[in-house]
Amino acid sequence: PGVPVLLREFEDFENDLAGTARSFAALPAPVLVVAETAPYPPVPLPAGARVLSLRPVPDRPPRDSRPELHVRTRHVALVPDGARAVPGLLERMRATLEAGDARMVAAPVGTSPLRCLGLRVELREWTARYGPGGPGGTCGAVEGAAVLLLRTRDLFNLSFPLAPPPPPPASLHNRWKAESLAGARQRRLLRELGIKREVLADGRERWYGCGKETARCFGTVHARTPQYLLAGRWTPPCCLRALRETARHVAGALEAAGVRYWLEGGSLLGAVRLRDIIPWDYDVDLGIYREDAGKCRWLREAAAGGPVEDAEGFVWEKAVEGDFFRVHYSRTNRLHVDLWPFYARAGVMTKDTWLGHPQDVEFPEHFLRPLVPLPFAGFTAMAPNNARAFLELKFGPGAIENPEYPNPAVKRL
Repeated sequence: PGVPVLLREFEDFENDLAGTARSFAALPAPVLVVAETAPYPPVPLPAGARVLSLRPVPDRPPRDSRPELHVRTRHVALVPDGARAVPGLLERMRATLEAGDARMVAAPVGTSPLRCLGLRVELREWTARYGPGGPGGTCGAVEGAAVLLLRTRDLFNLSFPLAPPPPPPASLHNRWKAESLAGARQRRLLRELGIKREVLADGRERWYGCGKETARCFGTVHARTPQYLLAGRWTPPCCLRALRETARHVAGALEAAGVRYWLEGGSLLGAVRLRDIIPWDYDVDLGIYREDAGKCRWLREAAAGGPVEDAEGFVWEKAVEGDFFRVHYSRTNRLHVDLWPFYARAGVMTKDTWLGHPQDVEFPEHFLRPLVPLPFAGFTAMAPNNARAFLELKFGPGAIENPEYPNPAVKRL
């Protein structure tokens, strides 16, 4: 019997834990204050209220850092700091939960109403999307300060059952400190959940992945299979965004210099299928005419003396693996576009560096006479004039209709 109350959403530097705990203890309801470490300064809790530390300490038994061992009821309530108990409300919430198929019931704290939102989490794409709530008050998420009631087994079956939510900064006097903590906590929570992009209900986006000043989200790629593919994910959206920016920048520089280029390999596949980068690709490939390379200042300087950074922070270099060029998003973020110098020999386009990829083959020059425009990654790129025949020469029949990961021997789509 009864509904224990967990107080998790509070700050050490400013809180009303004592008042909130006294209010709910008067119901009476068991009150547990849950924190990484005991609040400091100490909080004068009422009789019966306990502090449970989530961080194990050497002089206490392990069960003291496991709240799930201290909640023995069918239901549990998560109560934010500053809330006050309303007699009978937890019981009505419990009855509502048991009467329908909802997994959680929310009640607003104070006079501000809750906003009901739909929520779709696409872990494979590292993205959380918010939108209008469902009919009859069924929500995927709620916005605003709320008491949440759910079944105990559902709470502790979550991957991160007691991850602290970002507090509403407007409710705290120490606003600057609260906003800083809220931002850090939001980033940490979403990192643990594997979310790098939020699409809010009003269409705005919040990003939590890599940028110009940070390293990319994945390390060295082995056997053409990034680690995220083995984890059941696709390319993080921040990495795709950086690849789009880099590809657009490189194409613009080549066009301005008069360098003939075209979409190659998987990048051409993405353009034909989606007008975009393939969602699991990790670079962009462009072919260029080798004799045109000297027309571009950045390619000349890269060939002559090592990496060179252009005015917009993109880094051009001669690849160490062979006779081709690589343009990085920045010195720190090594997401890149590869430029492959081809030359004609007896009507066949060939090159001097072959890395052993199955699609890395010679092809007739007539595919490039003329080059044609093709939408790709938010801009118009140049492409071979018969993309289907070109791709089937490289990847085999049905390549456009039958997507596959880069190395099916390691991971199949």
